[in-house]
Amino acid sequence: MRSYFSQGLFGRDLLGSIVVFLVALPLCMGIAIASGMPPAAGLITGIVGGLVVGVMAGSPLQVSGPAAGLAVLVFELVREHGVAALGPVVLLAGLVQIIAGASRVGVWFRMISPAVVAGMLSGIGILIVASQMHVLIDAMPKARGLENFAAWPDALASAFKGEVGSVSALIVGLSTIVIMLGWEKLRPHALRFVPGALLAVVTITAAVTLSGTAVRKVNIPANLFAAVELPTFSGLASLAQPSLLVAALTFALIASAETLLSAAAVDRMHNGARTNYNRELTAQGVGNMLCGLLGALPMTGVIVRSAANVQAGSATRMAAILHGGWLLVFAMLLPWLIRATPVACLAGILVFTGIKMVNLKQMKSLAKYGRGNFVVYVVTALAIVATDLLTGVLVGFALSVLKLALQSSRLRMGLTDHEEPGMLRLELDGSATFFKVPALTRTLEQVPANTRVMLDVERLRHVDQACLEVLTEWESNAKARGCELVVDWKALHKRVEGLRRAA
Repeated sequence: MRSYFSQGLFGRDLLGSIVVFLVALPLCMGIAIASGMPPAAGLITGIVGGLVVGVMAGSPLQVSGPAAGLAVLVFELVREHGVAALGPVVLLAGLVQIIAGASRVGVWFRMISPAVVAGMLSGIGILIVASQMHVLIDAMPKARGLENFAAWPDALASAFKGEVGSVSALIVGLSTIVIMLGWEKLRPHALRFVPGALLAVVTITAAVTLSGTAVRKVNIPANLFAAVELPTFSGLASLAQPSLLVAALTFALIASAETLLSAAAVDRMHNGARTNYNRELTAQGVGNMLCGLLGALPMTGVIVRSAANVQAGSATRMAAILHGGWLLVFAMLLPWLIRATPVACLAGILVFTGIKMVNLKQMKSLAKYGRGNFVVYVVTALAIVATDLLTGVLVGFALSVLKLALQSSRLRMGLTDHEEPGMLRLELDGSATFFKVPALTRTLEQVPANTRVMLDVERLRHVDQACLEVLTEWESNAKARGCELVVDWKALHKRVEGLRRAA
């Protein structure tokens, strides 16, 4: 401990914790509003993410808290089942994460294709923009992404007519985006640690307060603990519903994947201790179980706050812990200051964040690894926007598996002349799977009558039952055309997985 202070590590962590706190404060509240929950629910999750998960985390410099990636899931859950269902679902999701971490399967959550994850984040970003465009005018968002896009023109027209929403709120939200964008492009190097979101919140809140502009403000209780909603027995019993069980498993899967991929990205940003994925997953589970007990938002490891932590020069996990302490102190001692914040300002921050989640550079990097990756990315994002998060991710995962199957079943085949008259050579190079049945059938149909075909399997790595049946059927029918298949059946059967094991 003495060396921790003597080496100046505490000073680095203290500065880093303040920077992360300033980034986390508006995001915690904004994500809660985007989730259809009170801002206090987001603050509680941020506090737990710092004070509890920060102590236990397997990734020392990763920061945990409410994530935009789960806002869509929470919004749909609360809309369909009510706020009372959120705590039990998050509690069960946390238990699933703890079991996964204790079973040492943390690293398996990274098995998801990067194209699917990128598509998931982009789809979520689009959904956040779609919903928060309504909050920008102090109106209520619709349930689905496509509905939000379709309803936006009428909502905007109603705001200008003074019927629903507010043009003043729109000006507040757009001004927030302009400030953040301008700060990102023009901020001096000496002030790089000042978050654009904080600058926007302070500037806009002061302007709205001084001018007396009538817009909707953030509403949090004077006592943060008044926002705590312990799960009831009936709420816990509702977990027997299949839809809530699916929701809990979805929360656990998405939160775990986002956390561990974020941890891997944080590892690339610094040269310190590497992530223990199983420990990180267990810590996230403990945090989510606690958030479920408190009726707060679910949490993940979040890349924006984690990147700010690394860039601020933090040295140890103490920075994440301290940031949770600052959130607690601020929410307990200065709730009146939070209540002065316009909701449209937080919506502007989330619109800016959602747009940034659709990362064009990442799209280009995926395309470098083949058009298939780009297709998986686009289809995943569009499926999420058109349906829901779970369906979109499953579609992306299925498409990536199909892509892998197609790549692994590459087979070059061709008929060539043989030195012996009246004979052709059919060479198979690669893997002959059911994907190649049509191509193999067309190739065999090209064999002229009264021709012997010598099958060369020297470069054949694998053949499945479907292709094997095509060859055996062609051989049995070839005699009627005066044809014959010349093949070393023993060598061919060695390339059938099941027969190879039986031998």
